[in-house]
Amino acid sequence: MENYIFITGASSGIGEACAKKFASENFNLVLCARRMQKLENLKEEILKSHTIKIILLELDVREKNNVSESINNLDKDVKQNIICLINNAGLAAGKDSIDKGHIEDWDRMIDTNVKGLLYVSRAIIPILKENCIGHIFNISSIAGKEVYKDGNVYCATKHAVDSLSKAMRIDLVNDNIKVTNIAPGAVETEFSIVRFKGDEVKAKSVYETFTPLYAKDIAETIYFAFSSPKHVNLNDITIMPSSQASATIFKNTSNY
Repeated sequence: MENYIFITGASSGIGEACAKKFASENFNLVLCARRMQKLENLKEEILKSHTIKIILLELDVREKNNVSESINNLDKDVKQNIICLINNAGLAAGKDSIDKGHIEDWDRMIDTNVKGLLYVSRAIIPILKENCIGHIFNISSIAGKEVYKDGNVYCATKHAVDSLSKAMRIDLVNDNIKVTNIAPGAVETEFSIVRFKGDEVKAKSVYETFTPLYAKDIAETIYFAFSSPKHVNLNDITIMPSSQASATIFKNTSNY
């Protein structure tokens, strides 16, 4: 099988889990992230048990020239076999009321979650169209469905992802390209460590009193949608821990 899956934010969390899942199904991978050493480690781990091809790109999705050049410079035989894009790169930075938010945090979230997704999609979609096949997964969030206290700009960026998924589906319906929006609830990854800027104690406390989702759960869901019959598209999937009822309502806690 020569088909490639293109994954952003692949060095950890949901992106890493997706890489492992698709590798287990014998798909080749193009893995992108800023942290090249983590990508190298992931590649080494995967190749211990799977005979596939893995291309690594040191990629910051916020840098449009970096994105376009890196994708344009892929070998022709790789580009001709890209059939799926997983727009996973994203983050939350800070958790403050709108009047106390840090502008640098806002810029980082908007540049990564919205503009970065657009830059990568703009570079990959023409490839999918030329290949006459494709599936795009945009990783949004329950924050793209609801707004919660002190989530303001992060929620806005994920609402943008939700809207862009709908827009992509309309724009690409005649091109044999499926689009699926994935909206997870609480997933225990590096998400909270990044949001709370390295405060591991505060990050850990988010998940202490309930069982969250894990990156593997999201990867399994993505693969399920990807492997659906040609005539079936799962447009929008909201996936939550069984103990989470909404963005802020949990069985045992509401500190998320």
